[in-house]
Parts: sequence; structure tokens; C-alpha cells
Amino acid sequence: MGGTIEAGRARGLARVLAALMAAAALIPLGSGGYILAKAQVAQWLLTSAWDRTLAGETQVRPWSWADTWPVARLDLGPKGGSVLVLAGASGRTLAFGPGHLGSTPLPGAGGNSAFAGHRDTHFAALADLAPGDRLRVEIPGRTLGYRITETRVVDQAEVGVLADRGHEALTLITCYPFDALIPGGPLRFVVFAESRVLRDLRLPGPFSLSGNPQTFGMGLRTPSRLEPRRGKSHLWERRPRRDGTWRKGI
Repeated sequence: MGGTIEAGRARGLARVLAALMAAAALIPLGSGGYILAKAQVAQWLLTSAWDRTLAGETQVRPWSWADTWPVARLDLGPKGGSVLVLAGASGRTLAFGPGHLGSTPLPGAGGNSAFAGHRDTHFAALADLAPGDRLRVEIPGRTLGYRITETRVVDQAEVGVLADRGHEALTLITCYPFDALIPGGPLRFVVFAESRVLRDLRLPGPFSLSGNPQTFGMGLRTPSRLEPRRGKSHLWERRPRRDGTWRKGI
């Protein structure tokens, strides 16, 4: 009963914010706060849609006329914070957040997932990322960890960056150079990341990516003193604690 009431309140709030967003569109474009207000309302609506997604709903449109919905939350670490990733990568979608390229699998499906975003807004932080940095992707019921292996500048026609790598991977794409005065050039900055194979958490309810950098945002500390088994570097064996008990492996 309580869950039904909370869901009803969330939907009611979403309707109110959608109405405010529609009203904001009637404000003359010359008004100084129009763009900022519209962007803020849109983020509230997207966050509400993501909360409902984590609660079990699917393809939750943030407002009635939207042609996209949140599919994941990307945590870029202390250099970039977290952003909601939306379905598709059309110009309309990228105005509100990075988009998932539909020709690639969603995170957690075991392939190379690709997200694209604007270099001067949601993906501006990509300029500060480097090999070794860690990324996290929150999807319903799971948080996936990745480690950046390479950054590269390629031509926009280079579709090989989307190729399947035979395992869980993440590719982030934005325009380049970051300080270009004219948008839409032919170059793209690409971040390649591989699955960290640290933890695949399946939880019954919603959770947040915020929290201690040493946790996965759910009050769970990351494992330490894990060592690969000989000849099987992708598997992990149990390691003893100091008190003689055993630490669960992954």
C-alpha cells in the first residue's frame, strides 16, 4: 500500500513538473532565466523517471511528449560527477543528457556499450579522464564497474570504436576538440573502458551512486586482497581475513 502511494506521489510530481516545463516554453526566449529554468525542470523530471525505473517500471518517459527515457546512470568519478544516460542519441535527446547508441548493447548485456554526449555540457569531464580512472554505471538492480584503458581521437567515420570486444566494455564518445569555437567538427574524442570484474550487485530496490569513493554507493566496501587464480586471471579465489574467517570471493 505504501509503495503504491509513493508511486502515485511520484507520478503526480512528474505531472506538475511537466506542466511547469510546458509553461516555461511560453516565456519569451529573450528572458534571461528561460534556458536555465527549462534545463532544471527537465533534470527533475528525468530524476523522477529514473527513480520509477529503479522501482521496477520500464521505459518511463520523463514527460508525456518525450521520445526518450533514462536507461542508466553514469558515474564519471570525482572529475565529472554522475549523469543520467538516455535511450537514443538524437539531437533532442543529447540536449538533456548523454545518450545510449541503440546499435550497441545496454550495460550488463556482455558487450561494448556506447554512450555519446556533448563536449561542452554533460561530457565536458571526459577531457580530464585518463587511463586507470574508474567509472561506474548504475542500471536497475546492479552497479557495474569499469576501468579506463585508453583515450583516443578519431575521425567521426571511424565506426570501429563501436565494435564488440568479446566481453563487457564501455565506450564514451564526444566531439573534439573540447574548446572548439565551431561545433560539429569531424573529430571525436573516445574513452575506452573495460569491465573491472569487481562486483555485480543485484538488489531488490533502488539505490544511489553517491557515497564514499571506496564503496559502490550502497554502504558496501569494495573487496581488497583479492588475487587471481593461476591461469584464470578473470576469476577470484577466497582470501582469509586476519581473524581466521574467509572473505567471500567474486
